[in-house]
Amino acid sequence: MVLKPQDVLFLLKLVAINGRGWTYNSLAVELGMSPAETHAAAKRALAAQLAVKRVGEILPNIRNMEEFLVHGLRYVFVPERGQMVRGMPTLYAAAPLEQEILPSSEPPPVWPDPDGKVRGLSFSPLYRSVPKAARADGELYELLVLIDAIRGGRARERSLAIRELTKRLEGYGTCPQSESRAARTCR
Repeated sequence: MVLKPQDVLFLLKLVAINGRGWTYNSLAVELGMSPAETHAAAKRALAAQLAVKRVGEILPNIRNMEEFLVHGLRYVFVPERGQMVRGMPTLYAAAPLEQEILPSSEPPPVWPDPDGKVRGLSFSPLYRSVPKAARADGELYELLVLIDAIRGGRARERSLAIRELTKRLEGYGTCPQSESRAARTCR
């Protein structure tokens, strides 16, 4: 069994929905994957012990997930950087890190996306459907930005991303504090 990038996307989506009910079909649509890909991602996440099955429900194994994302992700899913493209901002050019990092004169890193509004230097997304999934879910977008900072950010960006990601993972399963997340049901 080999972990794939879409498995991490699947797990981050589970964190973003924070315990709300889901089906393979609904996640597939939201993530831009097929239901079969979503099901396979769940099976690999369970086999890698990054998710657990409780009472017929698949949930992220937060402790193992955090360890993998913080210490292993950047060595397994190395990003490719490229030329100027139109896309969606990531790394220090998007929330939540854009508030922490001073902008430079360099073009921002972006995921290539024909629907993107920003021109910047290409930074390969974790999985091909990441821009679509991020546009549909702001919480997922922020988690993916943090993951990108861990995958390919400078030391300070990586440190800030790890601190913020750890805080968010520790908050999984609790009632969210911000207004944008107030509509969620909590366990």
